[in-house]
Amino acid sequence: MRGPETAATTAPVPPDAEFLGIRFALGAVLRPHPAASIVDGHATLPVTGSNRIVIGGEDWEAPTYENAEHFVRRLQGAGLLARSQLPGSGHPETHRSRRTLQRRYRATTGLSQVAVTQIDRANAAATMLRDGLDWRAAVATLGYFDQAHLAHALRRYVGHTARGLGAAGDAAMSFLYKTGPEPGS
Repeated sequence: MRGPETAATTAPVPPDAEFLGIRFALGAVLRPHPAASIVDGHATLPVTGSNRIVIGGEDWEAPTYENAEHFVRRLQGAGLLARSQLPGSGHPETHRSRRTLQRRYRATTGLSQVAVTQIDRANAAATMLRDGLDWRAAVATLGYFDQAHLAHALRRYVGHTARGLGAAGDAAMSFLYKTGPEPGS
């Protein structure tokens, strides 16, 4: 299980390997592995037999494409998967300093609000560029200072340059790359 990442990474993929990834929403916690404990890292889930893994001390059937949503619902029902209310979103917290909210956000997600915003903005730029928009449009629309600022963000968070995204076609993207409509979701 991989944790939240602060930079694009590559992963070795052996020939004929099959993978299934389930991406949790920002603030989701798979107990006993809080997001903050596996930022830029991973936790190995023990395998007990044919298609069985251990999560929270219990033996579970490994998810497949067909049962992934049911698997997530079962984790929620067992109390192993929970989504924390992100500080600063939803109801106003009374008597909380800005610094306290920042600390709670980082403790909940493993990332700072600034990092999440930068990642979401780079992913939005990647989507625009893959859709054929010019880099100038991405700079103007998303508030980058210039082309170099955009290029740095793309390399760091998405793993491709603007030119590489335009030529990438269906190339594999970083797990950071998402097409969700809401930043921080």
